[in-house]
Amino acid sequence: MKVIIVEDEILAQQELSWLIKEHSQMEIVGTFDDGLDVLKYLQHNKVDALFLDINIPSLDGVLLAQNISQFAHKPFIVFITAWKEHAVEAFELEAFDYILKPYQESRIISMLQKLEAAWQQQNAAVVSPVARENATINLVKDERIIVTSIHDIYYAEAHEKMTFVYTRRESYVMPMNITEFCSKLPAAHFFRCHRSFCVNLDKIREIEPWFNNTYIVRLRDLDFQVPVSRSKVKEFRQLMHL
Repeated sequence: MKVIIVEDEILAQQELSWLIKEHSQMEIVGTFDDGLDVLKYLQHNKVDALFLDINIPSLDGVLLAQNISQFAHKPFIVFITAWKEHAVEAFELEAFDYILKPYQESRIISMLQKLEAAWQQQNAAVVSPVARENATINLVKDERIIVTSIHDIYYAEAHEKMTFVYTRRESYVMPMNITEFCSKLPAAHFFRCHRSFCVNLDKIREIEPWFNNTYIVRLRDLDFQVPVSRSKVKEFRQLMHL
C-alpha cells in the first residue's frame, strides 16, 4: 500500500512517518510540505492514501482534497490537523478519517489498521465487485469520522434536516436529510418504511400488525419499534414475503 504524507511541520511529519512504519505495512513513497507540489505529483503518480494536513502552503488541504475527489483513481484521505472545525468539511469530502494533533499513538494505530483493511477490501472488490457493494459508510460522532459497516446499522430516523443513525451500541448525527442518507445505503438491505424511518431488513426480528393495516417492526438487540406507513405496506409485504 503506497502512501504520501503532506505536512509542513517537520517534527509532526517525522512522528507520523515513524508511527506508520512502526505499526503498518504501508510504504511511504513521498513527503510534501506544499499543496501544489502534491497535486503535480498525483497527476503522474498513483498512491493508495494521503495523510493530509489542512494548513499547508499554496493549496490548503481542503482544496487539495476537493481536487483529488475529481480524480478517476481516488486515494483514501486521512486529514491530520490541529483544528476541529474542519471535521464537517472532511466528512463532506468523504475523508477516511480525521486525526487531531497532538497525535495519540493508540488512535493512530487504530486508524492504520482500519485503513489497511479498507484498502484490502477495495482491492478484493476489483476482482469481485459484487462483494464490495456499499460495504462501509462514513458516520460522524464527536467530530470524528467513523468508518462503519453498513451491516452494523439498525435504522435511521429523520430529525428535520438531520438524520440520527443507530447501531447496536452507538448513535450518530448526520448533517443531511434522511432521503440523502438512505440513498447511500444498498437497497437490497435497507427499506424506507416511513417518511421518518429507514430500517435494515436483516435486523428485523418481529412484525406486528398495527392500526389501519400498517405494521410495527421490532429489531434484534434493540428495545425500539419502527413503524411501517400505510403507503409503504404493499412494498414491505413483497420484500418480507408476507
